[in-house]
This record gives sequence, C-alpha cells and structure tokens, in this order.
Amino acid sequence: MKLRLISTAIAAAALLSTSVAAQAAEVTLTMAHFLSPKAPPHAKFLEPWARKVEADSNGRIKVEIFPSMTLGGKPPELYRQLRDGAADIVWTLTGYTPGVFPRVEVFELPGVHGGSAEATTLAIQDNFDKIAEDFKDIKPLLLHVNAGNAIHLVNGCIDGVADLKGLKLRTPSRTGGWMISGWGAEPVGMPVPALPQALSKGVVDGALIPFEIVPPLKVQELTKCSVTGANGSRFGTSVFMFAMNKDRYESLPDDLKAVIDNNSGMSIADKAGKLWDEIEGPGIMLQEKSGSPVKALDQAATDAFAALGEQVTAKWIEEANGNGIDGAALAAAAKASVKAHTK
Repeated sequence: MKLRLISTAIAAAALLSTSVAAQAAEVTLTMAHFLSPKAPPHAKFLEPWARKVEADSNGRIKVEIFPSMTLGGKPPELYRQLRDGAADIVWTLTGYTPGVFPRVEVFELPGVHGGSAEATTLAIQDNFDKIAEDFKDIKPLLLHVNAGNAIHLVNGCIDGVADLKGLKLRTPSRTGGWMISGWGAEPVGMPVPALPQALSKGVVDGALIPFEIVPPLKVQELTKCSVTGANGSRFGTSVFMFAMNKDRYESLPDDLKAVIDNNSGMSIADKAGKLWDEIEGPGIMLQEKSGSPVKALDQAATDAFAALGEQVTAKWIEEANGNGIDGAALAAAAKASVKAHTK
C-alpha cells in the first residue's frame, strides 16, 4: 500500500511538473521539415537544437517539431509556408524553390564544394554578407551543406562519365541538373522522399544524393552501386536552409531573440558541418554490407567529371552576371573560403 502511495505521488509530481512547464512557456514555435523523425538530420540536429533552445530559455520557448510534412503540403512548399507564417521554423533545401536563392547556389557548384560539409558550411558563414539579399524575407538560422553527392545507380557501377549517357538521374537542384545534362544523362527533379518509389518503379536509373540519406530511405535495397570521385570526392552538394519566419522572430522579446541568435549562424555552423560529415559513415557501411560496392573512380575519370563541372560553374557565372550579380567574384570568394577551411 505504501509503495502504491509513493508511486502515485511520483506520478502526480511528474504531472504537476509537466503542467508547470507547459504554463511557463511563453512562446510555442512550430518547426516543419520533410524527413522522418528517424532520419539523422531530425534526430541529431533538429531535435537537439529544439531542446537546447527550450533549455536556454528556461522553458519560456517551446518548440514543436512536425517531421515528414505533417503540417501539410509538399517539400517544395516549405519556403512559402515559412515566409507566409504557416510554420515558424523550417529546415529545407534552397534548391526546392529554384530561382529564389540565386546567390547561395554558388556553394552547390562542383568546382566550389570540395567534399567537406564542415569546410563549405563555414565558408557560407564567411560570405553571408555577399548572399544576404537571397534571404531578406526570412530570418536565416543556419545555411549549411551535406558532405556531397555520390551517384547511386540501379544497374551497377560505371568507369567514367561516358557510361552515364542516356540514364535518368534524380537531381536535388537545378545546378545539379546542369551537371547531369553535361554528363549526357537526363536530370529528373524530385524531392528526396519521392526517390525510393522512383527507383523501384524505374522512373530514374539512379540519383545524386549523399550517403546520409541511404539508411532512412533504404537506398541500399534499391541500388547496386554507389560512385564517388577519387579519394571519395563528390559531385557537388546541396544547400540546406534552417530559417525562421521574420515577423515571428521580430515579435519575440529581446532576451528570447538572444536565445535564438545564440543558437544560430557561426555559433552552430562548425558543429553542424562536422555532423553532416560524420553521418555519411553509416550510409556507406550499410551500402557496402548490402553487397552493393561503393566505388571510387580513378583520377583520370575524376578529372573528366571535374572538367565538365567547370562548365557548369561557367554557366552559373554567366547567368548570375545577367541577373546583376558578380558571379565570378562570388565564385572566387566561395572557393577561397572553402579552401581556407579545408583541413
């Protein structure tokens, strides 16, 4: 009887504690993204970030996360949902809304990203003043990249770029599409959650994705080879936007704005970059264990891809110049910063 009373008292105390915490929250922020709660970005970045903001605010901020588009809509709509206030915070790819973020695209280019998420993520922070115009309608919390794209193929490995001719390959962005077209293949744009069905039904013959996404999407069960450049180098990358609705941010009292600011930008960039490099490992191991080789091309084949990648960079610079952006200067600054942060 005494044990039951103690148990009841503990349960009541826990309930009271939860109730007090709920009452103490002055601000509830909704966060939306397109991946499952089991995916590494949710479990290792977004969820810990939310809990830290709550702790740093002494419970005055509560963050409710809605993974897998459970707030409604499709992944390409996340930016509009953020801008219009349907969600307070989103994590998405800038490439899902082509043309909206013309400057930050420079960091996706194969000749800029060197294969380190940490180096390129830090380089973005170094050059934020040069790309800030892209984000004038929202409050960026962090712009970062993944470790870079490998080529994941349904029908086996390749030895060089010529072997890709005529294949349909999923692209994460329009610059990725330019790269695929330069290889003589056909780019097919789609959000990554749609990829498993596209691979299984033969809509695409392969995809440009990092290894981090292999486990949650079970890509190892749908492909027979993953290809990187020499020494594990990659074929460009994708820029991710972790951002807050501007009006929602401005509505916060100054001390809660400071909590958000202290968990944004350069203060979290290094950790995020390292994380996105580290979460490649499990996907690589899973792919290898499935019997699908992870093949690194030889240097000659890698150089051939790189030469075609420089054509993509030249095309991007020409387009940027036409839109009143000094593309050459931005590309040069981005490359220099990435090089400076590369270990």
